[in-house]
Amino acid sequence: MGYRARQGFAVWRVRVRRGGRKRQVAGGICYGKPKTAGVNHLKNERNSRTIGECRIGRHCGGMRVLNSYWVNEDAVYKYFEVILVDPAHKAIRRHPEVQWIVNPVHKHREMRGLTSAGLKARGLRNKGCSGHKMRPSWKAVWKRNNTLRFGRFRKQKHV
Repeated sequence: MGYRARQGFAVWRVRVRRGGRKRQVAGGICYGKPKTAGVNHLKNERNSRTIGECRIGRHCGGMRVLNSYWVNEDAVYKYFEVILVDPAHKAIRRHPEVQWIVNPVHKHREMRGLTSAGLKARGLRNKGCSGHKMRPSWKAVWKRNNTLRFGRFRKQKHV
């Protein structure tokens, strides 16, 4: 990945608290089925790096998150540096290698899991038979597998 001091780029350092997450319920009481009764032993759906990217992306709303990397960790926090690109900067808009990020379709890529850490959190690092239940997304795979399809709605082939 790397980083060069260039116009239009910025690097922000973010810290994310380590460990799993605790369910935010009043008095530690979870109502409903026993499956939802847990408070303490819950894990984040995404990794800490993605969470850090999202925090910076919300804070710097006009910038685009390019990527991030691990910097340090201590007993309480993990530290990441997030590379941001300013889409309004002339140096970015004119540079052929980076100007793809100027398009509106790349707004808040970190929120949609399109950065490197986001793809890893979505399980899209695997290819072939290892990742066939993850593409295009696990929600789309669930919908595909749980939708009834009846023959009368298919287009009939005329011979």
